Amino acid sequence: MNLALEQLNLDNSYARLGEPFGSRLSPTPFAAPTRLVSFNPAVAQLLDLDPSQAQRPEMIRYLSGQSPWPGSDPVAMCYSGHQFGHYVPQLGDGRAILLTEVRNQRGEKWDLQLKGSGLTPYSRQGDGRAVLRSTIREYLCSEAMHGLGIPTTRALCILASDEEVYRESIESGAMLLRVAPSHIRFGSFEIHYYREQHDALRTLADYVITQHYPQFADHPQQYHALLREVVVRTARLIAQWQAVGFAHGVMNTDNMSILGLTLDYGPFGFMQSFEPGYICNHSDHTGRYAFDQQPSIGLWNLSCLAQALTPLVSVDEAKQCLADYEPVFVSHYYELMRRKLGFNTLDESAVTLINDFLALLQQDACDYTLTFRAMSQFNSSAQADNTSLRDRFISRLEFDRWAERYSARLRQENSNDADRALAMNAVNPKYILRNHLAQIAIDKASKHKDYNEIDRLLTLLQRPFDDQPEFDNYAAEPPDWAQHIEVSCSS
Repeated sequence: MNLALEQLNLDNSYARLGEPFGSRLSPTPFAAPTRLVSFNPAVAQLLDLDPSQAQRPEMIRYLSGQSPWPGSDPVAMCYSGHQFGHYVPQLGDGRAILLTEVRNQRGEKWDLQLKGSGLTPYSRQGDGRAVLRSTIREYLCSEAMHGLGIPTTRALCILASDEEVYRESIESGAMLLRVAPSHIRFGSFEIHYYREQHDALRTLADYVITQHYPQFADHPQQYHALLREVVVRTARLIAQWQAVGFAHGVMNTDNMSILGLTLDYGPFGFMQSFEPGYICNHSDHTGRYAFDQQPSIGLWNLSCLAQALTPLVSVDEAKQCLADYEPVFVSHYYELMRRKLGFNTLDESAVTLINDFLALLQQDACDYTLTFRAMSQFNSSAQADNTSLRDRFISRLEFDRWAERYSARLRQENSNDADRALAMNAVNPKYILRNHLAQIAIDKASKHKDYNEIDRLLTLLQRPFDDQPEFDNYAAEPPDWAQHIEVSCSS
């Protein structure tokens, strides 16, 4: 169904929670003229929105705060959180407003959150704005993650203005319309726990169950069931991050979704050469959120959520839930890695082959994405010539020894090379959002108001596993200058 903006089924159940869950206020429009930079028709379909609505001037007016959107009920959400391990008692949407919720014809509820919408009561010393650079990065990466099959927020569009925003330098202001079933975070619960607002804590938990986990509504231990489900979803999410080589960069508890979604894209990065200690965030001086620390940080963050829920669940119940994290993570991670190397079954010898292959990648600084993609071309016959794969490694003799074991394993499973290649290419992406690809799009947009590269990448990243010959150069090794790109918390 293709509806006009005024025909969408709007609501804001979160806004009706009232105090102390947020503050009702409207977005602050840019002082300078606002324009549409990019529009995502795939997300419009989720909302039953006719993509042609992007051509209407009312869309910019409604979404940027220039005019009230009939039926909307904007609210800035209130939460706290642990940032780099330290509890911060007051955070909240400092530059975002939950404009409204859309209930589509399939009964799905989608939050529409405007990021860069101006000052809120939670802005602290910030200006409430986002910049074009960071909105492009989030817009593209959220769609890239969706294309990879990883749970994530998404985005409908980018709006931009020539209004100046001050970061490390003067940049152009922008707004991003984020779309997700919910933007509630671990920190949304923490704030009520530390303020000893136990009634509010229960109200929020009941709301989350009603809206997002209705299967637990009549459960005799519904809060215990809720916590366990969040533990499982988070473990599986981070296993997916690790398998695809994604580093979030700022895994604060206020950036962790109660639905197990990838939330709040800032200084993220996809690994290029395999480096377990990869730090994508230039501001992360201690490496707290390094790539290989993400699984343990996920559990640490869940322990903060569990602590916040102890007025509703016993300490023993909370510990039982947390105990599920590691086995779920390990099981799901190695299941994903099994598929990436094309094994039919997973056992101890397969796990050893997986770990030894990763050690080879690390030792020879092989490109993580390109090497796994190339492995679909491995010939498993006893006398096969795998020279093209072998030449990706510096330690060729070590690769040969590993390849002998790998080949023997595949033959043992009666693996068919052609079928295995198809299966491996379906889980090993050819295209990822490398920082230099995002940077090229940012430079064209910022310097020349040329937004074509954003749309080109959006199209490409929606099908990351498919061979797209017209985009082959996007799957090449990154250029030397890409090594000097730095992203930080302001990204």
